[in-house]
Amino acid sequence: MLVSQILRSKGDLVFTARPDETVGEVAGLLNTRKVGALVVLDAERVAGIVSERDIVRAVAEGGAEALSRPVSSCMTKDVLYAEPGETVDQLLSRMTDRRIRHLPVCRNERLVGIVSIGDLVKSKISEVEAEADGLKAYIAAS
Repeated sequence: MLVSQILRSKGDLVFTARPDETVGEVAGLLNTRKVGALVVLDAERVAGIVSERDIVRAVAEGGAEALSRPVSSCMTKDVLYAEPGETVDQLLSRMTDRRIRHLPVCRNERLVGIVSIGDLVKSKISEVEAEADGLKAYIAAS
């Protein structure tokens, strides 16, 4: 299965933040949006990604004062991307190797969606279940 198929199924809505928003504001957005990460956009350009893990690390290192700092101070700036034509297996491997849970999806350097490890696992399970059902039907027909 391709990333583009997952985005067609789940939608292409991406919650974002600006680099100058505070860590506290972004923590609030993560909570209200019920997501684990936000893509940080500087105008139309992806400037970084910030996750719950980044927020926890910032507060652990800087205390309550970290909440008033700009999110650019704790976001991941070296962002790994997915492309719509990549496969679920390629992304699962990349995410496992790099220990990350969210990948922005870009086409021609333009943000078109985001996938989480949960999206990929759900897709993989559906694929395996469909294959198992097909094999059962084949065996039953034999």
